[in-house]
Amino acid sequence: MSDKKDLILQEDEKHLVLDHDYDGIHELNHPLPSWWTGSWILSFVFCVPYFMYYVLMDGPTLLDEYNTDMAKINKVIEAELANSSKFDMNQYSTWVKANDGVAKGKVVYEDNCLSCHSDGGAGDIGPNLTDKYWLNAKGDAKTIYPVVVNGVEDNGMPAWGEVLSKNELMSVVSYIITLQGTNPANAKEAQGELIE
Repeated sequence: MSDKKDLILQEDEKHLVLDHDYDGIHELNHPLPSWWTGSWILSFVFCVPYFMYYVLMDGPTLLDEYNTDMAKINKVIEAELANSSKFDMNQYSTWVKANDGVAKGKVVYEDNCLSCHSDGGAGDIGPNLTDKYWLNAKGDAKTIYPVVVNGVEDNGMPAWGEVLSKNELMSVVSYIITLQGTNPANAKEAQGELIE
């Protein structure tokens, strides 16, 4: 005895039955939604010109687009660096006095310079900033500023002009100048040229 049951069709499905059967199996015709079929066709319509432009012709590759974007970014960085590396002693002095530059500079120093130049500028990986010996500057704001902005690649000092604002750069320079002549504990030995 078979447990096979006859197919029971709803009234609204009778017109969907296809006119063939597979070993007694009837199939209902449920076509894909028109939006899906349309999307599929549109993807092919888009695919042909895309393939022709980017593969067969000379359309830009991802690397080309990356290089173009990086060139734009580098121009912006260079312009900002050129602006931030211009040092005006009058602007510097006025800004430091008007904005409590030394106190702000201490915060910037502790956030960015402390790891290499140690607490109080005593020196660690970077040179001692408290003595009269200087490797890349002459101990004044006019020569310290470009070193902070551009960094010193040979010594591993990063170019902070790419990271800090012009006001932060001026404030940290003002703080570094106040460190001169202090005698922190465990100060690193003198390096560079003696500046009197």
